[in-house]
Amino acid sequence: MITSLNPATGEQLASFDAHMPDEVEARLVGAARAQADWRWRPVTERSALLRRLAELLRTEKLALAALVTAEMGKPIVEALAEVEKCARNCDYYADAAPGMLADAPIEAVAGTMLAYEPLGVVLAIMPWNYPLWQVIRFAAPALAAGNGAILKHAANVPQSALALEGLIAAGGFPPGLFTNLFVEPGDVAGLIRDPRVAAVTLTGSTQVGAIVAAEAGAALKKQVLELGGSDPFVVLADADLDRAAAMAVTARFTNAGQSCVNAKRFIVESSIADGFVERFAVRAAALRSGDPLDPATTLGPLARANLRAALHGQVESSVAAGARLVAGGVLPEGPGFFYPPTLLDRVTPGMAAFDEETFGPAAAIIRAADAEEAIELANRTAFGLGASIWTADPGRGLALARRIDAGAVFVNAVVASDPRVPFGGIKRSGYGRELGEHGMKEFTNMKAIHVAEAA
Repeated sequence: MITSLNPATGEQLASFDAHMPDEVEARLVGAARAQADWRWRPVTERSALLRRLAELLRTEKLALAALVTAEMGKPIVEALAEVEKCARNCDYYADAAPGMLADAPIEAVAGTMLAYEPLGVVLAIMPWNYPLWQVIRFAAPALAAGNGAILKHAANVPQSALALEGLIAAGGFPPGLFTNLFVEPGDVAGLIRDPRVAAVTLTGSTQVGAIVAAEAGAALKKQVLELGGSDPFVVLADADLDRAAAMAVTARFTNAGQSCVNAKRFIVESSIADGFVERFAVRAAALRSGDPLDPATTLGPLARANLRAALHGQVESSVAAGARLVAGGVLPEGPGFFYPPTLLDRVTPGMAAFDEETFGPAAAIIRAADAEEAIELANRTAFGLGASIWTADPGRGLALARRIDAGAVFVNAVVASDPRVPFGGIKRSGYGRELGEHGMKEFTNMKAIHVAEAA
């Protein structure tokens, strides 16, 4: 049974039976057949349907945002922004796909070119934290490139999965080309091995990523893995403290801290650390927790009870190990899975808040003697997704950015994904890229074609 709960109240919204084996088979057959025809449609035709999908996303924005808020607790203002970001992504690939997928001559070898052809049906294993965006950021370029898609969405957002399936069908895409499957976790390995699945993409935890990579590797299938993160937010002594603290609160508490690229470790030069902590605490205290459907709410609940319990355990463990609890850190009474904005100071390596990914509204302040130690601490992690550096000297920021192990480093800005820019990580944050031209081509066969003159 796949169940949707309201994280703000704990009440059940809906439940669905997993698809039976014959239904799974029918959907796999349908996706393969639809993709076999779709791959030959002109890219301009595929782009036109993406534009139609963008229109539908905007037309249904209020309903889609309300559904996201109900299923995973995202504040309604953030949910509306998520829908709009999905529409912009579709617009971007609708415009860019013809150029990205055009045959590319290899100038050094006369008569040789690269052709970008779809791989086939891609299995997408997607998370709950951005239930629309995570799917669309994969699906828009994959469909534009001529692929089909099987969606295995997170079990706590089944209605979002159905809404996306319906919206894509309503946009005029061939029946079955994008199809949702309700299956139990134990059935995913069989899907990966299925010969009709050509490749796999996963956004999720590092632990699940290792399992999916092993299965896909055994089947010799392409994978793109976007996994966990423990992003450093490095504040140097010359930074604008007011701005850095304000943006730090945004970077940590957006989506209640439930994002791989939320800043999690705030590494601050010791000479300014007291001032930064004071400013951070004041701004975090101003966050408003409550009904996520209320536009005034800025901090929603965590998506599930077990996620809240795990975060609270990390906070308690870090305090027991010597971290100073500045704010929050107490389980609230009442319904739902709320957790207060929590600030830990004097966190050091070896504590849970430093070593592990904290997926929720808890921030860890790490004090560094100087910029050199700050960079060393930023890199002392198993993860490598995003990072940001705050300094009055952008040139210095750029030089330090090159020394941080991450898929993306932002100087004087909060890490964010953008349809135009490749996104992904290194180390235990995964491999491969989504978005941008590189993301478009991850699920294509770059076929070299050489045409010689006839004898």
